[in-house]
This record gives sequence, C-alpha cells and structure tokens, in this order.
Amino acid sequence: MAVLSIVLPAYNEEQNIGNTAKVLAELLERQGIEYELVFISDGSVDGTYEEILKAAKENPNVKGAQFSRNFGKEAGIFAGLELATGDAVIVMDCDLQHPPEVIPQMWEKWQNGAEIVEGIKSDRGKESLGYKLSAGLFYRIMSRLIRIDMSASSDFKLLDRKVVNVLLELPERNTFFRALTFWAGFQKETVEYEVQARKYGESKWSFWSLMKYAISNATSFSTMPLQMVTVFGAVSILGSVILFIQTLVRYFMGASVEGFTTVILLILIIGGFIMLSLGIIGHYIARVYEEVKGRPKYIISRVTDNVAGNVTGAWKRERR
Repeated sequence: MAVLSIVLPAYNEEQNIGNTAKVLAELLERQGIEYELVFISDGSVDGTYEEILKAAKENPNVKGAQFSRNFGKEAGIFAGLELATGDAVIVMDCDLQHPPEVIPQMWEKWQNGAEIVEGIKSDRGKESLGYKLSAGLFYRIMSRLIRIDMSASSDFKLLDRKVVNVLLELPERNTFFRALTFWAGFQKETVEYEVQARKYGESKWSFWSLMKYAISNATSFSTMPLQMVTVFGAVSILGSVILFIQTLVRYFMGASVEGFTTVILLILIIGGFIMLSLGIIGHYIARVYEEVKGRPKYIISRVTDNVAGNVTGAWKRERR
C-alpha cells in the first residue's frame, strides 16, 4: 500500500507540534491513508524538539530531527524530504495555516497520475495590513526576478517520489524549493485553499525577513539581478551621451558650458549605479564561494529513534 509522508519544518513551534500531529493523524487514519509525519526542528531554542519526541512516543508514525542551529526553512524542507520514505511527500507548515482538509484532494490527484500537486492560495486569510503589503511586495519581486507567477503559490504541495529524488540529487546548496518544483517540470495539478489562522503563536516572518528571503532565493535561482547590472551601465552611458551632445551644441553656439550641479548629480547617480552593481556582483560571488566550499545545507544533531539509516553522511546521529 502506498505511503504518504508529510514534511513539517518548524522553528520555535512547541505550542503547535502536539496539536498538528494529532489533527493530521486523525485525518489520515479516517481517510485510510498510510502515513508518516516528519517534523524538522530548525534549531529551535524552545521546546519544539522535545514536543516532537513526545509526539513520536505517542504515535510511531511520527518522526523528526533537530538541527544543530538555525539553517532556515529551505534547509528544513530538504532535510524533511531526505528523511521521508513515502511514495508521495507533502510539504506544509506545522502551524496548520495550510489546511489539512486539502490533503485528501492532493492524494486523490496523485493517485490519478499527477506527479506534482501545487497548493494555490485562493484567499490569504486574516493578515495585518503591514504583512499583506510586505508579502505582496515579496511576491512581486520574486515573480519578476524568476519569471514565474509566485503571487498565489506556496510551499504547500505534494511531490511524487521521483520528483523528490530529482530535487535531492541537485548539487546546489542554496535552493529555492517553491521555484524548483516549477523548474523540474513533471505532470502538475493544482488545488485551491484558504490560508487558515494560526491557533497558537505568531508568524516568524517580518518585512525584513521576507525581503532577505526574496533576495536570497532570487539570487540562488535567477541571474536576472546580474543582467540588471548591464541595464545600469546602459542607462549611465545614455546619460553620458546626452550630456556630451548638450555640451557640444552649447560649445558650437558660443555659450559657455555650465551646470556644475548637474555634473555632481550625474557623478552621484553613476556612482550609485556602480556601487549597486558591485553589490549585486559581490552577492553572486559570495554564492559561488559558498557553493565551492561544499558545506552541507544543514547539520542534524539529534533524531528520533524511528529514523533509520544514514541520511547524508554530514551529520552524526545522537539517539535520544
């Protein structure tokens, strides 16, 4: 019988672990779906991992791991994909803002031949104005940079085992899971869902963390920012040509060449373009440097007793 794995990255979510494990287990058992729940504590500093251990003792279908430090959501997702053993894998938030009720629809579409089932947001739910604006700006930036409509997409999706294997074989360490599933291709289906309100705790995402996440993911997936450097150069050259023509015309008309303020402004603008371009290039060089070092995406310090086998060779298992 086919098995469904559900990967749940978590950072300081001790209040949600027990409830999430219970809700998902009840739903999947009611639907008659063989399952495993894979919780990844992303270096949480509260009792998240202890709650995972507790849930694993109560339910043998629950397993999990603890990172040695905070490596980020992308690392949490990929660690979960590597620990998952199911024929299909769903990635979702552990705060249940991704509604569990959609899972049976995803499972049915997978059984009917879909290899990727994308969760598409039909309603973002109740969010503060500031969060909606920052999230909207984040998705607009991402959509333009990677040339994929990210406005309604999410990390909530089901992947066939062959898709999971493809993603795990990718050599890069700076990954963008949401866009990589678009890049991978395969047969896709979609399901719509409404974002649910968190029952416990608050969102860990702020305006600045979203912007940092956008920049990090854009430069790991797209070369568009590097192409913008060429645009900056073209704009600077165009401005220089216009100023040159203006200077020549005034010279031949016998008028003195003036405009010290204009020259200063042009120097400042061009200097700004140069510094911004250097910053973009430097960011990509830093990414290359990180890839060349070959460090792992994450380090797992502890795993639950029902995690079998070596995962990456990059971590030392310490059973608790």
